[in-house]
Amino acid sequence: MRVGVLTREYPPEVYGGAGVHVEFLVRELRNIVDVEVHCFGGSRPEAGVRAYAPPAELTTVNAAVRTLGVDLEIAAAVGAADILHSHTWYANLAGVLGAQLHGMPHVLTAHSLEPQRPWKAEQLGGGYRISSWAERQAYETADAIVAVSYGMRADVLDAYPFVDPAKVHVIHNGIDTTLYAPDPAEDVLAQYGIDPARPFAIFVGRITRQKGLAHLLAAAADFDPGVQLVLCAGAPDTAEIAAETEAAVTSLSAKRSGVVWIHDMLPRPQLTQLLTHATVFVCPSVYEPLGIVNLEAMACETAVVASAIGGIPEVVADGLTGLLVPRVAVTDDEFEAGLAEAVNALCADPPRAAAMGAAGRERAVREFGWDAIAHRTVELYQSLL
Repeated sequence: MRVGVLTREYPPEVYGGAGVHVEFLVRELRNIVDVEVHCFGGSRPEAGVRAYAPPAELTTVNAAVRTLGVDLEIAAAVGAADILHSHTWYANLAGVLGAQLHGMPHVLTAHSLEPQRPWKAEQLGGGYRISSWAERQAYETADAIVAVSYGMRADVLDAYPFVDPAKVHVIHNGIDTTLYAPDPAEDVLAQYGIDPARPFAIFVGRITRQKGLAHLLAAAADFDPGVQLVLCAGAPDTAEIAAETEAAVTSLSAKRSGVVWIHDMLPRPQLTQLLTHATVFVCPSVYEPLGIVNLEAMACETAVVASAIGGIPEVVADGLTGLLVPRVAVTDDEFEAGLAEAVNALCADPPRAAAMGAAGRERAVREFGWDAIAHRTVELYQSLL
């Protein structure tokens, strides 16, 4: 079987959970089937990977239009595959057109949904209507849809009620618990001025409305004075969001010590060390189909405080591997107060936080291995051929 994996993100150009998902899924799929990756961006030296840049004629147009230009090139190039598997709206239309052009099944993985992310209009302008249109075409025509959580499956059927429920299959995201594992070294903490003698909460994610960073910064004003806050936050969606975040961090830093903002996307070994030493990992997302970053923290034996939203409750066991904070049917103030209360509770009780971290790693190892996920994915492919 020859599988064409279509994706915007692929190493080394990975900036979000969908890219992490594709990286590890492809690694495991190659143990079972032939895989060719078609991705966006610069040329990759890896065998079996083809990268595409937007056509030169589209350099100055809206980003969504440039995306469609890449999709057309990918669609023309995937004829050797037996089945196509696309990830995110960026590559979905390549899957739609490639499947129709070459006569093969198209599977898509639902990592997020455009109707659930209206704030993308702030980033894409009129391009948000284009991205929404492209995604809808994919859901109308896909032979099968993979939802990364049961929460995501419900969202798919709610956003696109024309989809046959029988076509939507839940296959969770996974985690490599050999790469994401506790690291007792402290050199990265010293590099960024993090005090290992003080508890700290850590956030890892893009600066986007979806990830709820603004809520975390508001909540941090009520963290215990001894708690540090480490922000591994970069790649802002817009200049406006970047400016808002800068102002909020500056204001918070003026009121309390121990606020550390790391703007760069850290290499995995550095990130795992920070996750290991954090007392608590905070995921304040307002929309999250699964939240693979929660699994990364759990694999590093770190307790998690997260929004009780989307697929997160399928990963974070409330009271066992962390604490879930209600997000639905509460005000922003209530949500932020809940985040602060949960962080303070775990930072004030290190043995409890450590026990949750240990339980989190055990859960990650037991239930979210990539090898099993790849085999379930191949079984889905085989059912379509």
